[in-house]
Amino acid sequence: MTVRTPTASAPAPPGRIGSSIPATELLSFLDALGTWRDRRKAELDELDQAALHSPDADALSADVVLSMAVWKAVSDRYELILITWDSGRVGATETERISTLIWGGLDTGGAGGSLAVSLPEACKLSDALASSLRAKLALEPGDADLAAHLRQLRAQVERINDLVTREPAGTRNAAIAEHHDLDRRLTDLAERNKRGADIGGLIGPLEIDAARTERDLIVGAATRKERAADVARARSLRSELEAQGIAVRAIADRAVAAVTPAPRLAVPDVTAIGAVPNTPAELEKYLTRLDAVRRALSQAQSAYGSALDRRDELAARLDAYQVKAAKVAPANEDLAELYRRGRAAIESEPVDLARLGALVTAYQAYLESTGGTR
Repeated sequence: MTVRTPTASAPAPPGRIGSSIPATELLSFLDALGTWRDRRKAELDELDQAALHSPDADALSADVVLSMAVWKAVSDRYELILITWDSGRVGATETERISTLIWGGLDTGGAGGSLAVSLPEACKLSDALASSLRAKLALEPGDADLAAHLRQLRAQVERINDLVTREPAGTRNAAIAEHHDLDRRLTDLAERNKRGADIGGLIGPLEIDAARTERDLIVGAATRKERAADVARARSLRSELEAQGIAVRAIADRAVAAVTPAPRLAVPDVTAIGAVPNTPAELEKYLTRLDAVRRALSQAQSAYGSALDRRDELAARLDAYQVKAAKVAPANEDLAELYRRGRAAIESEPVDLARLGALVTAYQAYLESTGGTR
């Protein structure tokens, strides 16, 4: 089986946490990240289908679930950044908030536990996981060749070298040895390829080992980050949740104004739980409260976002049915009237979702009676 979607590589992130990133850099990054997100989702969908039909489907399921969970965490954070970006209507406060959303930890719950990884780290982890799945499934992009695989491996080995330099003294020597082994094997494959040797059977195992090493180094660094400086972590998380809360409240306000019935979930304000304490016992309780705020924000974002998605989905269905009706029943006055009423419902504010849903269903049923949806 060939996976037709080419593998995606995450874009380089701008700025650093707490900094005010220039709007031009943010625009370029958001465009690239949006493209990466869409391509990675298409790639994961194809890899998921390939894994389901693989003899090793059970063994691969955990990797697929992890890959999907990491992608979802990145996608959710991307949506919050877009809300804060507000089509470029940003000042220094908003760009600093976006920097926090980019470089702060995000929720990878469901990915075998919550990891304190930033958006760029999660993107790199997603790249490594996708590479590992491709290698395990012995799949290649349709337009890939050996030279392309070697270039991707070289870039990955260089990323591993960067990660190795951040390892603590106790594990650095082992990590250096593993990097040297990968570098040696890659150099050997490149030399063999230049001599015209068949290296197809050797690339897959190297890709698997490189992806595993990069993944383990990323996860290891994230785990150490979780264990160190709990007070600093709590302060950082509180700042992130404050930025996230502002973005989610913007989604909620938009949904309440745009649709009815709208969800009635409270959007928590993290500042209400007070400042970060210093004592271990109080800090543990504080982190528990922060986690509750995080989960409530995720739930609110999902609920209000789903309400807006429902409006857009119904509007798209109505327009799609109208296109079909124009072909099979162009002069049907009843269909024209139903469409007019549907468009009127869509253009009203707030949109009555129940009424719009009923009109779309009625339009669909009437169109089916003419044979238009078959």
